[in-house]
Amino acid sequence: MSKKLLMLLPHGAEEMEFVIGVDVLRRCGVTVTIAGLGDTKIKCSRDVIIHADTTLDDASKTDYDAIVLPGGLGGSKAMSESSQLGDILKTFESNGKLIAAICAAPMVLLAHSIALGKSITSYPSFKDQLSGKYKYIDDKIVVVDGNLVTSRGPGTAFDFALKLGEILVGADKVKQVASGMLYNMNIHN
Repeated sequence: MSKKLLMLLPHGAEEMEFVIGVDVLRRCGVTVTIAGLGDTKIKCSRDVIIHADTTLDDASKTDYDAIVLPGGLGGSKAMSESSQLGDILKTFESNGKLIAAICAAPMVLLAHSIALGKSITSYPSFKDQLSGKYKYIDDKIVVVDGNLVTSRGPGTAFDFALKLGEILVGADKVKQVASGMLYNMNIHN
């Protein structure tokens, strides 16, 4: 049975982090549901319009193995202000499910008091804000601490997505997917 992942899509999301994440995880065989925050027609940070599969309201009625928060300043601000998302993240955390955030999105975790005290990384400009509540790691592009996975930015999106794939479906499948994309994991590990 395929693993199920909920990928958030708020207005102002970072397109590369979002699209690379969805694409790589679907190639890995993960069932990815794209949930728009507020509506289904979302304008991303570089004015790319993406149509979500559903809204967060509707998606929240289904059970998932993982949730992913893409970065982007506007998107992270919108996710930080969503009490509904905060409740969903708290449920994921209390159930030990996989929570992942990239770039500015670890600020969403802080806003909702998720995974406090765990090792984390983010886009470098958020280090000072996150360091007080988390063990900040700035020498790795993807940081895994239990059920929490974080990464640094658009340039680390493939590594982030492949790490999520590895956790959800295993290293063998991820190596196959990476090879098919001509992604050299030896250079990046």
